[in-house]
Formats: sequence, structure tokens, C-alpha cells
Amino acid sequence: MTDTTTLIATHSGTFHADDVFGVGILMGVFPSHRLIRTRKQELIDTADLVVDVGGVWDAATGRFDHHQRGFDGARPATEVDGTTVPGVGYASAGLVWSAYGTAYVQAWAASHGHALGEAAVAEIVRSIDHSLVQYLDIVDTGQGDVSPGIFGLSSLIAQLNTHWLEEKGLDHTAKAQLLETRFREAIAITRKFLDHAISKKVAQLQAMDTVRAAPRLLRGRVLHLQEGGMPWTHVVLAEMPEVVFVIYPDSDGDQYQIKTVPVEAGSFTARMDLPSSWAGLRDGELAAVNGVADSVFCHLNLFIGGARSFAGALKMAELALAEPTASA
Repeated sequence: MTDTTTLIATHSGTFHADDVFGVGILMGVFPSHRLIRTRKQELIDTADLVVDVGGVWDAATGRFDHHQRGFDGARPATEVDGTTVPGVGYASAGLVWSAYGTAYVQAWAASHGHALGEAAVAEIVRSIDHSLVQYLDIVDTGQGDVSPGIFGLSSLIAQLNTHWLEEKGLDHTAKAQLLETRFREAIAITRKFLDHAISKKVAQLQAMDTVRAAPRLLRGRVLHLQEGGMPWTHVVLAEMPEVVFVIYPDSDGDQYQIKTVPVEAGSFTARMDLPSSWAGLRDGELAAVNGVADSVFCHLNLFIGGARSFAGALKMAELALAEPTASA
């Protein structure tokens, strides 16, 4: 961090998600900054930090370009089932995040009143790279099209560039100003997504001990969380192989939900489904089938249900565990 104004340079003209992201990170780390968008090397050379232009990658001197001949920067290779898998190659987004991701997360945490230890910060930086930054790099460098159409973040950011109809009748200065405005809009949007991703990861990390300490009922097969919205999947999958249902109050506070546990993160296959006879039923129809008077609903795909009371939700879990298909 510095109290002096930091000069950040990136290229002028059409922007992409990697330069938008890289500049946005540096703006967050160096709140007292000035931005120039140029391709003039004499101006680039005066900058403290340079993103996606200039032909140099040297984090020590604040240079983060990947277009130069011979560039081979990439994340470390990994071993998967005995096979070495090359790491994802860097674009400017990844170069900046690798150098300043820690400082960005620390700045975000300080501004939001969170005290994060070194290990927590490192995990957040790793997670954001794994879930977001590497995909910006993949698209920018042509390693793959991970977001066909216009629905990935890289594609959506590209939509903010100006087009010929908007530029019609504008002189060079007016065109450059319009593109500058759009570039800053893109940074604001990108940082909003990034900051929410960091916030969600912080919540997940802070919830882990709460989830671990939550009571397990019905021979340990049901986890009872006192708060709704608590991220529990990671802990349950990694540490609680016997848990098949999780009960928690819903966000409106007028019912308790019973949720199945997936076999792995992101899977639609559960360790155990709710009974098939409950599928798609609500209120009285569901109560007539399962005998739980305050039953509210059971999803057609059997991954979630609910009752008005905790006792009702727990009874639904007990009935589900007693189904002939339920494992002991």
C-alpha cells in the first residue's frame, strides 16, 4: 500500500475481461491512483504498474503483460491419477491476481471488518483463482471457450465495448472518452462480482466451525443447523460421511427445510433421496401421504422438503430414513 498516487497504465481501445480485472485489482489495492489508457511506450514507461501492454512480465517492477514472444507463464502443473496436467496459462488477469490477490483480499477484509488469518486469506486467493480468474485467462489466451455465447463474464464484459453506431458522428476525443467510461463501468461490474465472491468464501470459512459443532440427530444421519443460509456442503461432504439430510430454518422463518446431501459438490445425485411417494406434493396432500400434519412441500426431484415446525421436519427425516431403500 502507498499514500502517494500510483500511476496505472493499460492499453487504449477495445478492452477485455483480463485487463479490466487486472486494473480493477490494482485500483482496489492502491486506492490513491491515476489510470491512463495508452499504447504509447513513453507513457507506459512512466507508470508504476502496467497491465496487458508493454511487452514485459516482471511483478517486481509492476509489469503484467503476456503478449510478448516467448511468454510461457502458467500456473503450476498438477498430478491427476498419476498423470501430470499442465497448469492454466496466464493472461494479465492471472498475472495481477498472483501478485496482488493477497493484498486485494486483505484490503477487502479490512474495509468490511473481517479479521482474516494468513491461511484464510491464502485459501480465498486460491479459491478465487480456481473458480474465476483462470477462466478469464483461458478465454483471453484462446486456451478454450469456457463460456460460449454471451453469458460468461468474459463475454459480458466484452459487450460493454462501444460499436460503430454508438461512435457515429463522434470525433477521436469523444470516442476515447466514451470507451474510457465503458472501461470504468466494466471495472465496477467486475469488482462487484469479485467482492461478492470473496464475501461468500469468507462466509463459508467462518461457517465451518459452526457446522462442525451443530447437533447430529437420528443416529448421526441428520445435521441440525440453527441458522438458515449457512454454507454446509463442503464440511458435510469432507467430514460427515454418515449425514444424509440437513435441517435448517428457511430464510422467511416460517418453516424448516430438510435438504438432501449430494454425493459430491455440484452433483444432482444425493446420498439419499426423500421418499418417491412424496414427490411434488404440498400441504394436505403431502400430510395425507406421510402423516406429518404440518408438512409444507416436497420437491418433485426429491432433494428438498419442508414442514412448519422443526419437529415436523425431523419427523420427515425419520420417515425418510425408515424407507426400505434407506441404508442402515
